[in-house]
Amino acid sequence: MLPCCAVRVCHVLMLVLCLSAAEDFDWTKNNHDSFYYGTFPTGFSWGAGSSAYQTEGAWDKDGKGLSIWDVFSHKKGKIQQNDTGDSSCEGYYKFKDDTSLMKELKLNHYRFSISWPRIIPTGVKSDHINEKGIQYYNELIDHLLENKITPIVTLYHWDLPQVLQEKYGGWQNISMINHFNEFANLCFERFGNRVKYWITFNNPWSVAVEGYETGEHAPGLRLRGTGAYKAAHHIIKAHAKVWHTYDTLWRGKQQGLVGISLSGDWGEPVDITNQKDIEAAERYVQFYLGWFATPVFHGDYPQVMKDFVGRKSVHQGLGTSRLPMFSPQEKSYMKGTCDFLGIGHFTTRYITHKSYPSGRSGTSYFTDRDLAELVDPRWPDPGSEWLYSVPWGFRRLLNFVKTQYGNPMIYVTENGVSEKMSCTELCDEWRIQYYKDYINEMLKAIRDGVNVKGYTAWSLLDKFEWDEGYSERFGLYYVDFRNKNKPRYPKASVQFYKRIISFNGFPNQREVENWRRKAVETCSSSNQLLAAEEQRSTAANILRLIHDPLTSHMEMVTEIVVPTVCTLCILLSAIFLMFLLRRN
Repeated sequence: MLPCCAVRVCHVLMLVLCLSAAEDFDWTKNNHDSFYYGTFPTGFSWGAGSSAYQTEGAWDKDGKGLSIWDVFSHKKGKIQQNDTGDSSCEGYYKFKDDTSLMKELKLNHYRFSISWPRIIPTGVKSDHINEKGIQYYNELIDHLLENKITPIVTLYHWDLPQVLQEKYGGWQNISMINHFNEFANLCFERFGNRVKYWITFNNPWSVAVEGYETGEHAPGLRLRGTGAYKAAHHIIKAHAKVWHTYDTLWRGKQQGLVGISLSGDWGEPVDITNQKDIEAAERYVQFYLGWFATPVFHGDYPQVMKDFVGRKSVHQGLGTSRLPMFSPQEKSYMKGTCDFLGIGHFTTRYITHKSYPSGRSGTSYFTDRDLAELVDPRWPDPGSEWLYSVPWGFRRLLNFVKTQYGNPMIYVTENGVSEKMSCTELCDEWRIQYYKDYINEMLKAIRDGVNVKGYTAWSLLDKFEWDEGYSERFGLYYVDFRNKNKPRYPKASVQFYKRIISFNGFPNQREVENWRRKAVETCSSSNQLLAAEEQRSTAANILRLIHDPLTSHMEMVTEIVVPTVCTLCILLSAIFLMFLLRRN
């Protein structure tokens, strides 16, 4: 998330906050600005992540069926610059090369997802099983294990088979529960002898809200006030069914774990002396993370969701709440269906109470919450319009999970930061700072007693970023998408993250600062390599265009001028960094 797990900027109020509002409420005695030097528990697992549609490419190869993202991204105007994931990182063909990158990083685990339509093209198991798709994932899993990297496998990272969307309406239809269970059961059968960590759904918040409420994501439906709640209801029940299927049929022989990965921003009250703001901040987290976590751990939706959506539904003149209800049997069936909880976290918001009228036409998931989101303009914002670096919120969220859900086993499944620049800078010092600060807040949370077992940097590679296309980059490794071979280049953050993994934490201030300095030194040479490759690519494009006089001016601008400008950016930044390092 990835990156789309947060509310879009149109829902955020930009306000300069007074200093008193920036104070933290007292989860712990430590000031959130202090840095803690120490190590993680023995056996802590370090990894990086990806997802099928974002990295695999090969969208129509070897018997793969269409996904909703294949269809959505091919519609003009849906994705930035009309990008698609058709080829993306070509991970389908380059998984051995990428495993070598993981090995170089000294990763303990790699999180990836299985494309449902790659192994069941129509989404219906009885129609056809694509053995070539099965073979690909078998080879990937085997290669990871040969290199002593543990696979953590997500079953659903947003790429629903298109046939299920067209025929049934996707997650609006209760029939998805059985179809998804059959897909999951097939994965357990074919891969479960080697895969011991399963994640049913990645960030179902985005699936429900952005897929069925705002329409920003596939399948692009705008069912305001109802679509998100209905999709989430079926997703939660599908998760529970898959957990029980594994528990009944496979756990005894495979000894694996089944969890779910939920994304959540932290919500901090603007005024910690104002009870309405305190309640609004908790409501923000409950409508986000609690929407899915509370049914899985406690068997029902958060009471505050039931109260607010129910009351607004009554004011609309509706006979029943727009938030569906679980039967007593369903509540019992769902409760406790989580062997571990995956947490995806990127940023934080300040929250204040704001009442929205319950008009029939203006009702939505966002107005149901009766709150406003605010950001402090002093927070660093390196790229994505929604992603501000607020490390102390991470510790808050992890402690919230500990308190609310009985201190479950947690794997951080997504955490990272993007850049949004016309010329990507391999010397990504802002990402180094982000990882340093967020990982340190996670270490503090572990000292608070939070049961965090592993951390997944998001992401291993630059990749297709959903409605943002390739305009944003989250990768530790830069991918040159203009080159058909999609070469990977390490950013400075690769070396820094590698040092954290090797030490299993942070030794002392001097050593950590030395890590940063050496990482930046290394990236300057990578910048020069990338610049040389850019020059070769530009020369090839010029020769091609000379032999093709009908090529449009626009093509010349995009294929020659932009790479040339980026090449200059890279060269200049490398020269500047070398100058600075010599001065120091």
